[in-house]
Amino acid sequence: MKTLFNTALSVIFVGISLVSCKDDDDYETIQSTEKVKIDSVKIINDTMSVFSVQSIRTYSTYASQCDGFYGYDYIHTGNFTRDVTAYQYHTNGSCAQANHVSANQINFSPQQAGTYTFKFWTGNNTWITKTIVVE
Repeated sequence: MKTLFNTALSVIFVGISLVSCKDDDDYETIQSTEKVKIDSVKIINDTMSVFSVQSIRTYSTYASQCDGFYGYDYIHTGNFTRDVTAYQYHTNGSCAQANHVSANQINFSPQQAGTYTFKFWTGNNTWITKTIVVE
């Protein structure tokens, strides 16, 4: 009985090992990430209340279908100042070299009243500046 159990366990282990070693090239992997320029920013309301939520949309242009939005670097540079940099990913796929624009968003929920300044990176140390007054 013990030998039968050990044999069955060995067969299961080998089966799992073979499945997990499967060479599957049907997917693309991210090769790198880097900053991407923010072309424009849309803020619906330039005045809002404390603890409310507002979506801030950013738009960036990507060079191919293998490129896309990866995430934001959202830095508090003071009590009321935020520096926002967007990042893109590059995959190893075979993609068309056609520009495409992507819209992404940050949900801003201020915890205190004040005048907030957002600076969005547009490349070469230049920024789009937007202000939101929180009452």
